[in-house]
Amino acid sequence: MSTGTSSGGGGIGAGARAGAGARAGRTGWRAVVHALALGLSTGLLVIVAGLAVVLIVIPKTTGSTPLTVLTQSMDPTLPPGTLLVVRPTPVADIRIGDVVTYQIVSGQPAVISHRVVSVASTSDGSRTFVLKGDNNALADPEPVTAAQVRGVVWYSLPDVGLVNQLVNGSRTWLVPAIAGVLLAYGAVMVTMGVVSAARRRGARGSGRAGAGAGAGAGAGSGVGAGSEAVAVAGGGAGVGRRGHGRGRGRSRLGRGGHRGHRAHRATIG
Repeated sequence: MSTGTSSGGGGIGAGARAGAGARAGRTGWRAVVHALALGLSTGLLVIVAGLAVVLIVIPKTTGSTPLTVLTQSMDPTLPPGTLLVVRPTPVADIRIGDVVTYQIVSGQPAVISHRVVSVASTSDGSRTFVLKGDNNALADPEPVTAAQVRGVVWYSLPDVGLVNQLVNGSRTWLVPAIAGVLLAYGAVMVTMGVVSAARRRGARGSGRAGAGAGAGAGAGSGVGAGSEAVAVAGGGAGVGRRGHGRGRGRSRLGRGGHRGHRAHRATIG
């Protein structure tokens, strides 16, 4: 009886452990994939939000202008592809060493950003500036007047100017659209994570309940099987004893019949 119960419980326990291990493996991989997806989406969201702040929010709120370096005249300080954020600055505050953005022709959109190498004042109090690219051997050919100055470079970011070219061309909707998509994606991922966690908790509870019920059923089956085995064994022993008794009875009858036959023969003779 005890042997049948032990083997049934061991088989159920091994099966439950194997099933739990498989479920844990699947859950672990899903958790890793979900964490990676959530991390990537969050990282992209942070990058796009940062670009939106640098390229749109700060320039709009401060009246600055984002520009992109296109030539090598300011190498190595400001290589091509660098983002420049130019802030309007009073002419009286411009000093030697400042990187100034000025219009090549006053009133025209084309601009140059070079470093101030000298400042001159005229008799009427107006100021002019001589500028030169860091990578140029000579200064710019004409002094720059106050009317040409657009502002002083406030800050710069390497390689972000290429993004600025894309965003601040005819696609000013691009960054807000991408930010909205990533925000929606992040919200979906968070919602899926919450739902998945709730399902995992429910599955664990169901698994524990099923394992308990299976263990109880297995133990009952083992006990019943052991009882049946004992009963069958007992029945066999009884049959054997009865059969043995019959055999002995036949043997006695055989002996009795033989004696009677011999007596009968002796009387006739």
